[in-house]
Amino acid sequence: MHEIAKMMKPPSYLFTLLAFILFASIFYGHDFSFIFRPHSNHETQTLFSSPEGNMYKRETKREEEEGCDVFNGRWVRDELTRPLYEEAECPYIQPQLTCQEHGRPEKEYQRWRWQPHGCDLPIFNASLMLEKLRGKRMMFIGDSLNRGQYVSLVCLLHQLIPEHAKSMESFDSLTVFTAKEYNATIEFYWAPFLLESNSDNAVIHRVSDRIVKKGSINTHGRHWKGADIVVFNTYLWWITGSKMKILHGSFDDEVKEIIEMSTEEAYRMALKSMLRWVRLNMDSNKTRVFFTSMSPSHAKSIEWGGEPGGNCYNETTPIDDSAYWGSDCKQSIMQVIGEVFRKSEVPITFLNITQLSNYRKDAHTSIYKKQWNSLTREQLANPVSYADCVHWCLPGLPDTWNELLFAKFLYS
Repeated sequence: MHEIAKMMKPPSYLFTLLAFILFASIFYGHDFSFIFRPHSNHETQTLFSSPEGNMYKRETKREEEEGCDVFNGRWVRDELTRPLYEEAECPYIQPQLTCQEHGRPEKEYQRWRWQPHGCDLPIFNASLMLEKLRGKRMMFIGDSLNRGQYVSLVCLLHQLIPEHAKSMESFDSLTVFTAKEYNATIEFYWAPFLLESNSDNAVIHRVSDRIVKKGSINTHGRHWKGADIVVFNTYLWWITGSKMKILHGSFDDEVKEIIEMSTEEAYRMALKSMLRWVRLNMDSNKTRVFFTSMSPSHAKSIEWGGEPGGNCYNETTPIDDSAYWGSDCKQSIMQVIGEVFRKSEVPITFLNITQLSNYRKDAHTSIYKKQWNSLTREQLANPVSYADCVHWCLPGLPDTWNELLFAKFLYS
């Protein structure tokens, strides 16, 4: 009888599985069936309302059913859990993002937590994230804003790794953080357009006359093969006006064939190239692919009710108007993303950081960063004139982007 009872006792792993299912059901507020469903392109469908509406939203079919969109919420002040790490304790932050080191007089921008309306974000668990990355290669691919998110993730993880068991190295466009005991790498690849361009040099890329080569994603894509988790972004570098210059042929051609294309159509071309590359080069059963939406800037304080002529300089609190959009958010570009992703069969998880970041006029590096060029006497007398209202201090907003990535990576 004792042996029969022993045989009928459920194995211990079932309790772990049941505990996970219970957590997931609470997090998503829905039944258990989604856990066992394969990913589909419906999960990445996007819905964009006009900026004249109350909110800019991205809702998945799943989130509509479950009543919780983690990208729709508000910022709450939190001195207990924020910041998630200290600036001085993370040696990997570039001097462009170390705001405290460069004289920012307060830390209010570090003390805000994103609170979705219908649920709570899971607490970022660095140990669990590292276990999920064991034996894997994770890549962030895109521009300096994606690099900021990459560095944020490294800062969130590195303190759990002994000094002798981690390293950071750069190889031209590629930067690699290695967690040796986990046999894992977290990498960043500089490709601001994803396609080949005249802005691809990882150091010298500040060119005013930007040119993108049509059909050239394999130029960079050959370096991405074999990645297990990929996080793409591309947006800021496309905003050069209403037109983009597109190269047919090679940058080495003596006579170059260059045509002009609307920014929207050029951006559409790049997204289609990205999706086609993912379809042809990545196994959707083994690889998770994410695409991060545009990171907004705050160059005109009049947009949020501030004084004319101002910007993010001296801003220390978020925007509390839930309907705030900001005119610099290129709605036409966001519509292109929605249209292209809706038609795609490629499974990609869309991280909509745009609206929640729109509220954070206080979180930019502003004047508190390394200045690569000497400032004139006139600039020094008028800090607004050289404030960086594009990039974000670390620790800060990009940590929230990684909390959202963590939630989507582990629990969907």
